Order: sequence, then structure tokens, then C-alpha cells
Amino acid sequence: MPGHRAAWRRRDFWRSAGASAGRRTNRILLEAFARHGSTSATIAMAPDLATIPPFNPDLEGAATPAAVSAFASAVAVADGLLIATPEYAHGIPGALKNALDWLVSRSEIPGKPVMLVHGSTRGTYVRDHLREVLQTMSVRLFDREAFELHLIGKPVEDARAILDDADQRARIRAHVAAFADFAAGPGLPTA
Repeated sequence: MPGHRAAWRRRDFWRSAGASAGRRTNRILLEAFARHGSTSATIAMAPDLATIPPFNPDLEGAATPAAVSAFASAVAVADGLLIATPEYAHGIPGALKNALDWLVSRSEIPGKPVMLVHGSTRGTYVRDHLREVLQTMSVRLFDREAFELHLIGKPVEDARAILDDADQRARIRAHVAAFADFAAGPGLPTA
């Protein structure tokens, strides 16, 4: 409707690197998203996925481990999720897949806006696999062209310098702003 403006509020996004090592390319990429993202969004790092025990459907419900409950609660309160992950043997790293498995039958993930970002221009298998898993979980996948930047093999300081370049900062801000708009809008899970 003309003249109508959606109510504005700061968006709180949660990010996960999909692998637990501290100096990994995707973690460095997500740290740059947190630094340069947007004044309209807060981007916080997810807990270390390695703290989540292996998925066991017998432990769902009242027996859910505390680490899983904390993880699910963080997902529930986030306005959206940013996920960056490496590709391991053409698939999703075990820690990330395990964390997602814990959410499959829970209420925190359906309809949740999710943006995938990539610290590599390779890894198309994991992107397709992750997209399939997330669609099965009924998330709302951000449909804009993916943010990807080849950082694999670069020393940590070089990768950070690339991400701190003015052009990359602008790209990151644009992606976060577009994702914030997407997350604020109505939507159904991606089919």
C-alpha cells in the first residue's frame, strides 16, 4: 500500500561456521560479517558446535542434553541464521550436520530465514547438500546470489585484509542489509 512502511527493528542474526577450528576460512568470513555487516543487524557467533553431543532421538524431549537446549534456544531467538561451511568429502561437516539433526523435529527452525555465505568459490556439493537439508527442515533460504569469496589457503592476516578492503566491506553490508529486509518480510519456507 502506498506510503506504508514496515515497522523497523534491529535484527539479531546468529552465525555458524560449520567447523569448529578457530582459524578456519569460514569463521574468518563470518567474523568479517559481524564487523562490517550493518547498523541494522547484530551478528553474534553461535556456540561451538563441537559441544553438541551426537544426535540421539532417544534423548529428545525431557532428556534433551543441556548443550542442545542452549543451541536450540539460540536459534529460536535469532531473527535469522548465517551459515558458512567448508565441504568435507562432498558433504556437510559432521558437527554442523549433527547440530541440524537435533533441530529436525523441533519448532525452532521451520520458517527461520537462513543466508549461506562461502569462504571459497569451490564446494558446490556442500552448498547443494546443505540447501537440500535446510529446505527439508522448512527454513526460508535467502534467494539473493550467494556471497562467496575465495579465501582458502590464504594466511589469516591476508584473508582478514581482503575482507577489510572497502569493496568487500560494501559487499558484506549490502548482503546483510538485503538479508535483514528478507528476514523482516513475510514468507513461507523455501520449497
